[in-house]
Amino acid sequence: MLGRLYLVATPRPHWGEAEFLERIEAALEGGVDMLQLRAKALEAQPYLALAAKVRALARKFGVPFVLNDRPDLAALAEADGVHLGQGDLTPDQTRRFFRGFVGRSTHRPEQAKRALEEGAGYLSIGPVWATPTKPGRPATGLDYVRWAAATLPETVPWYAIGGIDLGRLEEVLAAGARRVAVVRAIQDDKDPKAAAKAFKERIQEWCDSTERK
Repeated sequence: MLGRLYLVATPRPHWGEAEFLERIEAALEGGVDMLQLRAKALEAQPYLALAAKVRALARKFGVPFVLNDRPDLAALAEADGVHLGQGDLTPDQTRRFFRGFVGRSTHRPEQAKRALEEGAGYLSIGPVWATPTKPGRPATGLDYVRWAAATLPETVPWYAIGGIDLGRLEEVLAAGARRVAVVRAIQDDKDPKAAAKAFKERIQEWCDSTERK
């Protein structure tokens, strides 16, 4: 069962490794229940070394650990899953040698449909708003979230992503999202634990209220 609050942990040049890991652990303490390591600037060996430390934190809190982009490193790192962009290997190519679950970034309905045909286990839907995490990637807006909520099978987990903070969270939930993925709004907050706790509580409250209707 994949979680509802997905942290895409991304190293920052002004942090040392110790602070990066401390922020991840604080976010997990606050309620993050799915964790991805996204470190595009790292070569293979440093990426694997950092992945081992992040995986240990995920195991400590019992949450799925996902590696970004690199199915080969995900296999070596014993990750639970790998997350693929549109320019990466396809899910069905990845499954030839990686046994964990496979996620896929999508920005349009046709990409979401194709990802499922190719065997993706979950999708990200976005970026809902423009974000420096994805420079040059135009925002999809809430219409894509609404499409996903209305169209994707209930058995397919999907995460709204891109520029989502606490101020915008209700808009995303009202559009039909029940899972969100974030970077800056938790990881870069002065108190990652409190930020994660606030996200988790609002998502859970919304889901509980809609289930009662």
